Amino acid sequence: MIFCDIRPMKNFILLLCSFCAFFWNVENFFDYREGRQSKGRFYSKCEGIAKVLMLYASQQDSFFPDIAAFAELENGFVLRQIVASTLLRKTDYRCIHYDSFDHRGIDCGLLYRSSRLTLIDSKPCHIYDSLGRIMPTRDILLASFLLQDGRRVDVLVNHHPSKYGGKSDYGRRAALARMEQIKDSLQRFGGIFVSLGDFNDTPPCHIDGLKDLSEPLAAKGKGTIRFNGKWEMIDRCYVTDTLNARMQVFAPDILTVKDNAHGGIKPRRTNSGPRYLGGLSDHLPIIVMF
Repeated sequence: MIFCDIRPMKNFILLLCSFCAFFWNVENFFDYREGRQSKGRFYSKCEGIAKVLMLYASQQDSFFPDIAAFAELENGFVLRQIVASTLLRKTDYRCIHYDSFDHRGIDCGLLYRSSRLTLIDSKPCHIYDSLGRIMPTRDILLASFLLQDGRRVDVLVNHHPSKYGGKSDYGRRAALARMEQIKDSLQRFGGIFVSLGDFNDTPPCHIDGLKDLSEPLAAKGKGTIRFNGKWEMIDRCYVTDTLNARMQVFAPDILTVKDNAHGGIKPRRTNSGPRYLGGLSDHLPIIVMF
């Protein structure tokens, strides 16, 4: 284990670490060039996402996450603009994105720090139905890296099928099975396995050889979305079960608003139906460190 380039943290104390990952579902972040939102709102959201990453870094003495993964990006242009159009362009973040077969046209994407991680390989991993056909949902993004101490880390970015509209859990079962299949295929490399994202389901969900870092938080009533006044932990992270790792929900004030209907706070979302609310997402991000 190596020392990070940080001093003692204010909100998340782990003095020894070798990897920090951030994940956020950024709620229907569409390309303005397709006419699905205005150019001004698009770049305002880019600035907001960058501001959240910089706010986190400011609390960690300028230590940015090694990986910043996202769900609900329309395309690679959106991901690239989060960096190119904001102060993140001064960082060493590089982009990984692949178009998927999702019926809504949204994908997963990933930024990684090239000074901290060496990219070995990346690819989209399709999810298949019982007949072997590619399902019209988000691919699982696989990216493999070498850490500075030579260890390998395999990262999966997930956005599993939704429960919205009373849909069955068939799609989510297929996505979890695919995730486990990918995990098993990587075991020959003997690296660290990290699978994070929007699983559209709450803990517990046991997978052999992995631990769900979100489970202890969910047991305390914490979550990343709020539905009918109740927090739900659907943005989660699985890691190799022998790994000493910890997860937190990142909830700075700029991401929340008062919940007038149920009391407390809730994420300040971008839209409510056709109405623009000016927030960044209906989800809160998660941070994982080991």
